[in-house]
Amino acid sequence: MALKIRLTRVGTTHQPHYRIVVAEARSRRDGRPAEMLGTYDPRAKGEMVKLDLARVDYWLSKGAKPSDTLHSIIKRARKSAAAAPAVEAAPAAPAAV
Repeated sequence: MALKIRLTRVGTTHQPHYRIVVAEARSRRDGRPAEMLGTYDPRAKGEMVKLDLARVDYWLSKGAKPSDTLHSIIKRARKSAAAAPAVEAAPAAPAAV
């Protein structure tokens, strides 16, 4: 059973919205997935991707192959996740009295 990490479309006409899922490679695009890992909204102004990177790592370790689009989305999500703790860990400036 070959597994793929890919997008499945759930949006309406002219309003795309996608789920990031793990599914068997030979199943339909919108078929039943093995697991849902997150969402992708290309029309969003702020955060476009919500992704559980721990589960992505788990499925990659089990041999699941991401699609080309998901490969770039995962790469961007890892980059933003690495940058987020650095911003939170920065010390606050002392208050002027």
